[in-house]
Amino acid sequence: MTEPADHPLVAAVKPLVDAMGAELLGPERAQDDDVVLAWEGEDVIAVRLPQLSESLDHILAAMERRHGMPLAELDRKAKQSVVRTLEVRGAFSVRHGVETVAGALGVSRFTVYNYLNRSE
Repeated sequence: MTEPADHPLVAAVKPLVDAMGAELLGPERAQDDDVVLAWEGEDVIAVRLPQLSESLDHILAAMERRHGMPLAELDRKAKQSVVRTLEVRGAFSVRHGVETVAGALGVSRFTVYNYLNRSE
């Protein structure tokens, strides 16, 4: 990565980039789908966004860290809360999202659908 690591813009966006599972690049390495961020008219950093499926895996890993344990070890109420959070974040619009979440929670797809129906 060739961007100036101590630039205030990099410091400001790094927590968000990390939370999304994105990648920071020097602006000269940016491709068409990357987002180039400028500071006072000068390109400073490029952000390469992850594929949606990679984002879901990253979100699940972050939720495990937040809970301090594998999601499969949570109680039913906590799992329902996780499903509601994931629904708001668009996890179920990703292909195989329900299956991925069910696997992480240690429940069946049917159970995930039940959790989704309960939240409506």
